[in-house]
Parts: sequence; structure tokens; C-alpha cells
Amino acid sequence: MPDLRLSSFRLPSLRDGVALAVAAAGVIAVGTSSVVALADDSVPSRIAMVAEQQPAPAPAAEATPVDAALPALPALPALPALPELPQLPIPAPPAPVYEDNLDGWIHHALDIMGANGIPGSYDGIYRNIMRESGGNPQAINLWDSNAAAGIPSKGLLQVIDPTFNSYHVEGTAWDIWEPVANITAACNYAAHRYGSMDNVNSAY
Repeated sequence: MPDLRLSSFRLPSLRDGVALAVAAAGVIAVGTSSVVALADDSVPSRIAMVAEQQPAPAPAAEATPVDAALPALPALPALPALPELPQLPIPAPPAPVYEDNLDGWIHHALDIMGANGIPGSYDGIYRNIMRESGGNPQAINLWDSNAAAGIPSKGLLQVIDPTFNSYHVEGTAWDIWEPVANITAACNYAAHRYGSMDNVNSAY
């Protein structure tokens, strides 16, 4: 048979335990709230204390220009002045070479005539030479009126001595038989009387 005394003893103890547990839970809740409240109250103050202990941030340094940070380059030495080159004389073009024949004589005469402003063309000179002398620089007329007067026509273009002496062109020989001198003197005379040897088509 069970002991009733044990049962009656346990029942009050169980109720008392439940009550005690409830009471303990309340105490714990109150304590926890106090602790939380204390913690909540202390966190800002602790943060403030920590913040006060932090050193103030240093002011931002001004940016240094790149050019100021680089060392200055040394100045380049001045280049030495170049010596002046001596003024060399410009050589004159070589004198043309003319063949010692009718073609060469006419070309030579034309160059001299051009330098002296005397008109005339190769064809005009050649045409009159062939009519007057046939291209023979030693030709002489011993039968016309000039020959009868003692001043025969001579050379490629059959010039008489007075005409040659009056219309001689500088730079040519003072020789009526010299082909270039004969041509240039005759063309100079024809330029003054007919405008050009090109305008002469018969005895002149």
C-alpha cells in the first residue's frame, strides 16, 4: 500500500516548485531587462568615449603638380655657329663649239647676232649664201659694177669692203674673208636696209 504521506508531501513541493520557477523566471526577466537597459545606456557613451580617444584626421595634403615634382632638366648647350662657307664663283658655262663648216659658221653667226640684237634666221641666211656664193667663203665677184669700181664683192654673202667696215659686228674678226665676220656684217647691213636678211631674195 502506498505511503499517502509521501504523496501529500510531494504535491505541495511540486506546486511550490512551479511557483518558485515562475518567480525565478520573473526575476530573470527583470534582471535581463535591467541588463539590457544598462547595456543600451552604456553603448552610446562607450562609442562616444572611443570616438573621443581617436585622433583627428589629418588635413588632406594639396596635390603637387607633376611638373613641380619632377627635377628641372639641365639646359642644353648652345650649338656652335656654323662657319660661313666661302662664296665660290659660279663658273661660266663652257663656250659652245662650232664646226668649221657652213652649218657651224651660220650657227656661230646667229649666236653673235642674237647677242647684238640683229634679226635673222638660219633658213634666211642659208638661202642667201647659196645664191651669192654657193657656200664658198673664198668666192669673189670680178665682173659686176662693184668690181669695175675696184671694190669687188667677197665671201659667203658677197660683201664689199666699205659695207663690211661700216657694219662690222663686235666680237668678230676684222677680216672680210672670215666666214662668221662676213655673215654677221652682211646681216647687220640687211637689217638696217631691209629689216632682216630673211627679207632679201635677190642681189642686195
